[in-house]
Amino acid sequence: RSAQEMKHMENISSLLQGGSPGEYHRPDPKSEREAVAAPGEQPWEMIMDKKHFKLWRRPIEGTHLYQYRVFGSYTDVTPRQFFNVQLDTEYRKKWDSLVIKLDVIERDLATGSEVIHWVTHFPYPMYSRDYVYVRRYSVDKENNLMVLVSRAVEHPSVPEDPEYVRVRTYESQMVIRPHKTFDENGFDYLLTYSDNPQTVFPRYCVSWMVSSG
Repeated sequence: RSAQEMKHMENISSLLQGGSPGEYHRPDPKSEREAVAAPGEQPWEMIMDKKHFKLWRRPIEGTHLYQYRVFGSYTDVTPRQFFNVQLDTEYRKKWDSLVIKLDVIERDLATGSEVIHWVTHFPYPMYSRDYVYVRRYSVDKENNLMVLVSRAVEHPSVPEDPEYVRVRTYESQMVIRPHKTFDENGFDYLLTYSDNPQTVFPRYCVSWMVSSG
């Protein structure tokens, strides 16, 4: 499924970019939404459109929340470097100033799964949020893909802390496809993401924060 979704988004990117370098063709909004959504899926709305970064969203039924989808490219980094940065919790503590805690709670060497506890600052005056989630990753040489999936779980060694708001609904899937090989510069990535940070912001406030940050 990851390979199919990645191929689908590459086709969409090609459609949006046009055939010649620097050439850009914008289909009408309705056809664009239908193209991004798989058959039978709820349509996506594009909210950010740059040459190497495109962001869509769609409402999660019955909530004020959205699911997000990002499709982007890098030309000056190798896929393996990018993939390793996603996995390196110690390095993230250095570059991500919002991190309060980020620890691997448990590892399963047989499956490559890890349980992570992540505490992150939220804008003042909101409480910081904490996530407990399991992530699993794989390098699919046959399909020339790297895949990283995460979802919220409960873990007995990380009870809720009254200092933080526990995020209980969270899931993400990242797919990375090299332009050539895993160790040569250039790749596309597709990130599909949703969570419920338990804020009381209306949708228009969430939309402003996403589009501006």
